[in-house]
Amino acid sequence: MIEFKDINKKFKNKEVIKKINLNINRGEFVVLIGPSGCGKTTTLKMINKLIIPTSGSIYIDGQDIADVDPIELRRGIGYVIQQTGLFPHMTVGENISIVPTLRKWTHKKIMDKTITLLKMVGMEPDTYMDRYPCELSGGQQQRVGVARAFATDPEIILMDEPFSALDPITRNQLQDELYNLQQELKKTIVFVTHDMDEALKLGDRICIMRDGGILQFDTAEKILKNPASIYVEEFIGKNRIWKQPELIRAKDIMITEPIKTSANRTLVQAVEIMKSSKVDSLLIVDKEDKLTGIVTLKDIRKHDNKSIKLESIMEKEIKAVNINESLIDILKKMNCYKVGYMPVIDDNSKLAGLITKSSLLSVLTTQYIDQEVDI
Repeated sequence: MIEFKDINKKFKNKEVIKKINLNINRGEFVVLIGPSGCGKTTTLKMINKLIIPTSGSIYIDGQDIADVDPIELRRGIGYVIQQTGLFPHMTVGENISIVPTLRKWTHKKIMDKTITLLKMVGMEPDTYMDRYPCELSGGQQQRVGVARAFATDPEIILMDEPFSALDPITRNQLQDELYNLQQELKKTIVFVTHDMDEALKLGDRICIMRDGGILQFDTAEKILKNPASIYVEEFIGKNRIWKQPELIRAKDIMITEPIKTSANRTLVQAVEIMKSSKVDSLLIVDKEDKLTGIVTLKDIRKHDNKSIKLESIMEKEIKAVNINESLIDILKKMNCYKVGYMPVIDDNSKLAGLITKSSLLSVLTTQYIDQEVDI
């Protein structure tokens, strides 16, 4: 959808963008983040030619935007900035309808679209259509700015720190509303922020920049788990992933070598395995290592005949979690099923690991201690 190819930008003799290459997919929410002066806003503004690269090319749907008239290009790209950019002498309705009017839409089409957009951003048209920006709160003004960006149904929306001047409650509300809009409309959004929490909350992928270059461009989960450098780790905050439990997967916290055996073992043999491994349960797998059952020491003690096979007494209706399920989902399942352990399986039902309450407590305690030491 959007491709940066060997882009450089100099202001006078200072190089502010250093040969960046970047690909943004259609319908993707990409966040540009980094310290002040890193080049994130310059990068954003080059997409709609508010800033022209010194060298390199930017393509939208395969077309070099250098060959596109800037006015036509901008009319097809939504743009939201921190100060909203609303015209103070125009009403809310007039502000939203600027570009549709320039495109000579009919009055009815403009009115219908404006009403739809106001409803989309949670503002009652009859109440707000004829108000002026000065009569609105900061959050309401920003909602109008977002509505205006969507006015001509553009494929690309550029947003330059749109919520940074708002109070925390309003900011969180608008973040949620924007995320829901993105999920519904699937627009390509490029969003600039200096707030890592905001980036993690919104972005499909996050582009971390410094000194005009890209340090890491990946999903939030991969950046949190595998920061590309010490600087990235410090920038996002050490152990931050433990503040994002929805990003912690079963494969990150499971016991990787759980005690297992086959169903044709006798109860006597199973007890010996438990004793030597210091466990009170065994996971049962077949020849392909697929999880088929579980047996506990308590189950074995119910039977006098210890020569029978495990297959005759093992629990076959097993509650398990997939390796990619989140910590939140795992805890919910353990609470729902009232169990102290959850086997972990892969997409082919093969046993991958085990999560127990004690192993969870151990992992979480270790992370807590690490964070205290960092502090």
